[in-house]
Amino acid sequence: MHFAPDTEEALEFVVMLGSTDPGASRSGRDELQTLADLTAMLAPIPFTGRIDGDNVELLDVRQTRALLRRVWTLDRDDAVTEINRMLREAGALPQLARHDVSDWHLHATVPEAPLGERMRVEAALALIDVIRSDEMGRLRICEADACTGLVLDLSRNGSKRFCSVRCGNRMNMIAFRERQSTDATAQLARRVRK
Repeated sequence: MHFAPDTEEALEFVVMLGSTDPGASRSGRDELQTLADLTAMLAPIPFTGRIDGDNVELLDVRQTRALLRRVWTLDRDDAVTEINRMLREAGALPQLARHDVSDWHLHATVPEAPLGERMRVEAALALIDVIRSDEMGRLRICEADACTGLVLDLSRNGSKRFCSVRCGNRMNMIAFRERQSTDATAQLARRVRK
């Protein structure tokens, strides 16, 4: 599955933001608790525009994370309602922009808009493409036990199940051990019957 590059980037950012949640993070803790956490999360991302670096912004980004994690799991019609609300609240006015190394892509807020608002609107614009393509099934929650990581399935056959190789390996190991245990139990039962 291929979306426009800016759509894929925005969706991948939602996955990254969602992965700071305690149920999805590698550390098992909330990885968006402090201003330092926010700074570290933003470091590899070329966000243009205003970044305040204060507790108000941190709270807004944390609320954005919760909202986007919830929208990720909605069905198509319910997602439309939330996306339209996010765009309306931001007074979004989509425009093409080109800057830095990015070719033409959509922006719908002014660079001075709060960071959390810009995150919500960029995610909303990306989710619009997903909805218009009728591909909400590509947005999932990790199938690994005790993981709530977000899964963006861009594979050709739509078969991605886990948020990371780590979760996939862990579940494969559990399945392997269960098969080994079942095989051992079956062998023991055969010996007992003899």
